[in-house]
Amino acid sequence: MRVLQLDAEDQKLIEAAREVLRRNYHPVKHSVGAAVLCASGRIYTGINVEACGYGPCAEPIAIGAAFTNGEREIRAIVAVHKRGDTYPVLSPCGNCRQLLVDYAPEAMVIFDYDGQVVKARARDLLPGAYLSGFDEA
Repeated sequence: MRVLQLDAEDQKLIEAAREVLRRNYHPVKHSVGAAVLCASGRIYTGINVEACGYGPCAEPIAIGAAFTNGEREIRAIVAVHKRGDTYPVLSPCGNCRQLLVDYAPEAMVIFDYDGQVVKARARDLLPGAYLSGFDEA
């Protein structure tokens, strides 16, 4: 997998994810924040929503906020969590990786790779992914 170093735009996206989590953190209900950068240049954020048995991750909430506001092209995404007084970057779970392959396969995903924060294309984070065809509709 080819990983790339972060740039200033990536740092801005990480900070947006951290800020939404700072404002909404709850140790049980809201422990992850996410931010997406769209082709328009706008950033949309979201937090995870815990519920009995299942709750959506922060990434689909942020993607849904972008789509709700008329965006159709996700350029980059990042998720963070709270650890003490810091907000480190998280790697997306398998469900979120599949969601990204379905809706934004070319988007850059900022993630933790062996202790280093890097980015790679969404499609490269899920080898052998099931292809739903959602990105063709």
